[in-house]
Amino acid sequence: MTQRVPADHLAAIMEDAHRRSIALTSGLDERQLMGPRMSIVNPLRWEIGHVAWFYETFILRDLYGDAAILPHGDELYDSAAVLQETRWDLPLLGMDETVRYAETVKDRCLERLPPGTASERDSFMYQFATFHEDMHTEAYVYSRQTLGYPAPRLGRSPAREPSGDCPGDAGVPGGTFRLGAERDAPFRYDNEKWAHPVDVRPFSIAKAPVTNADFAEFVDAGGYRRREFWSEAGWDWRERAGASHPVYWRSDGADAFRARRFDEIAPLPPNEPVIHVNWFEANAWCAWAGRRLPTEIEWEAAALGEPGGDRLAATKRTYPWGEAPPDPRRANLDGWSLGCIEVGALPDGDSAFGCRQMLGNVWEWTADTFEPFPGFRPDAYRDYSASQFHRTKVLRGGAWATRSRMLTGRYRNFFGPERRDIMAGFRTVRE
Repeated sequence: MTQRVPADHLAAIMEDAHRRSIALTSGLDERQLMGPRMSIVNPLRWEIGHVAWFYETFILRDLYGDAAILPHGDELYDSAAVLQETRWDLPLLGMDETVRYAETVKDRCLERLPPGTASERDSFMYQFATFHEDMHTEAYVYSRQTLGYPAPRLGRSPAREPSGDCPGDAGVPGGTFRLGAERDAPFRYDNEKWAHPVDVRPFSIAKAPVTNADFAEFVDAGGYRRREFWSEAGWDWRERAGASHPVYWRSDGADAFRARRFDEIAPLPPNEPVIHVNWFEANAWCAWAGRRLPTEIEWEAAALGEPGGDRLAATKRTYPWGEAPPDPRRANLDGWSLGCIEVGALPDGDSAFGCRQMLGNVWEWTADTFEPFPGFRPDAYRDYSASQFHRTKVLRGGAWATRSRMLTGRYRNFFGPERRDIMAGFRTVRE
């Protein structure tokens, strides 16, 4: 059962998500708002309309039976029906009209909320629809990075204090661990259903993600040219992509790499986590280093488990540090930093086993293919998870642009193993 929450809270997060969408698309001209035709991004103008359509469809039309606000909206903005490669060819609304449509939908959704505590139905769907917008605002950030647009202006940006690295491994005892969401979780996504016992063998996992300096050693050692470090599928991808280093790294022939952040080139920060590497690149680094990616159960046990003597305890945390919601002392989330911070930062966010930054900074690839848990049943948005099962890989933990309100340590993200536009890095397990 979804926990019932105050209607004022639902209204506040919807308003905040809309403000973030506007902030992330402002300052771009008409050409930039459409962008080039690419398989890994959407036209931003289409995406803003799709988010509004999602609220309208799943709240106003499905929950309340309202008539459609936008004629032919399904033909323009239904992501399950409108092929990605055709979205540049649609008769889309202009940007001003798109924003007015989004604001009309938002206002009508808010008018539907009664005062006081929302129903269980509304509590779930208003949160899920807002979190859907949050997922898209993260996509707006990596679209701006992919396309080399200027960094967005989000307001407060805390200083990045030097903190260095966080070397070494953390030992996690074996035992039985309940992977996934319990039935009394205040909110859960369909792919977290339901918690089930899994046996875990003892393992040692890196306290921090792999850094730029770590990954540069692999590049300098010829790792992208050495077939023995790559799976067959990974080598095929490397050959097709012509990859010789992470996608946004630049080399001018000098000893040090530089990196593109949005539209600027800057020195590569050695102690920040490597970001924008795909699953194939992560596995190749592991093969070179004599390490491996954690399984999904290992990642969640290291992040949320607690010691119980020489075995995992029966208890499980919501966040690595406990039950308190994320804040800037514990996790680099919500986009304010406009980038990664060093892996040694934020010790207050450590897990019970001393693993740092298991929420925020970079998404972390796991070894596993995205699969349903026992007892899986889709929620109202039936395509959210089911369409991605068996063909994508699981990422955990969130990145610097992920909104903290949509995230717990159970959250399962999923992308194809070839994707390196997303804000993904990785941590490793000792073989």
